[in-house]
Amino acid sequence: MSNAEKAGFLAIELDGAGYENLARTVLAAESAGFHVATFKDAPEAGRANALQRAAFAGPVTRTIAVVPEVDTVYTEPFHISTQLASLDYVSGGRAGWIATAVEAPEAAAAVGRSYVEGDALAQEAAASIEVGRRLWDSWEDDAVIRDVATGRYIDVDKLHYVDFETPEDFHGAAYSVKGPSIIPRPLQGQLPVLAAASLVGEGLVPADAVDAVLVTAPTAELLAGEVRDVRARLGAGVAIVAELDVVLDARGQAAASRSVAAQGDRAGFVGSAAGLAELLDSLLREADGVRLHPAVLDVELEELSRRVLPELRRRGSLRPPIQDGTFRDVLGLGPAENRYSTSAAAIAAAGK
Repeated sequence: MSNAEKAGFLAIELDGAGYENLARTVLAAESAGFHVATFKDAPEAGRANALQRAAFAGPVTRTIAVVPEVDTVYTEPFHISTQLASLDYVSGGRAGWIATAVEAPEAAAAVGRSYVEGDALAQEAAASIEVGRRLWDSWEDDAVIRDVATGRYIDVDKLHYVDFETPEDFHGAAYSVKGPSIIPRPLQGQLPVLAAASLVGEGLVPADAVDAVLVTAPTAELLAGEVRDVRARLGAGVAIVAELDVVLDARGQAAASRSVAAQGDRAGFVGSAAGLAELLDSLLREADGVRLHPAVLDVELEELSRRVLPELRRRGSLRPPIQDGTFRDVLGLGPAENRYSTSAAAIAAAGK
């Protein structure tokens, strides 16, 4: 296997970038060679949500994927699907979706619905993802015909009802989605869907419903082992992305003096750029990619750009950005087939 085939990708969380510097920050991340920019959906007064920030970043960039967190529990699945499809268009096919499902009583109160917890969270996520995927396929790729002679904009035979209903054992309020979508099929056909590894597996969100999982561990030393365990549990069909908090020696200050409290159970690295490059080199031998969570976005991004990513490229462990590519390309996914395609149905009927 060549170095290019073994090389992984890097994502960076841009939670610290507000509208006043979001364009500058995402362009700096793209210029540094990051493959993916993610957007955390944490409520903050006066700030647009993650999907809106990603939509702002999409048109100003050319190679970096823009991937927001979008809640699956208290957000209507139909709206999620159409908004993400729109994001795929404004980004030129570089959009993705981190599907989240967390216990959030304040979110339940905000939308006036019952509080969801425990096993019901995975059910909500699985249903929302399935609705989104069906709606993305509800328009065939050639449904828009713009036939001036007949006055037809679309071929109605290439729009499809999705006919989704929640299963009988659904813990939350049952719902159905008829479809079709109100937006043509996304440029990628199917946007890549990511979720926390803890949310995916038997009895949870099915592994074949997602394209990648985010893997955490209590410490950096345990992260590679957790990546191996998750890969063994979910199989080779799901990309593995390791999660890592980062605090670096920077601007004359030692990382230890700048260290902040760890975020939940996410592994963290505190130290030099050289030490981080060594750790990432080893992690990228196990995981398909790593998502970095900088302690202070501007400070860490500067060090990552100058010292860490160039060293990873020198070692051959970091692949180059894909020019004019899609997020599916970053994850190594092939073209997305349409489940409702009339041509696919004809082939299946013919037994081919």
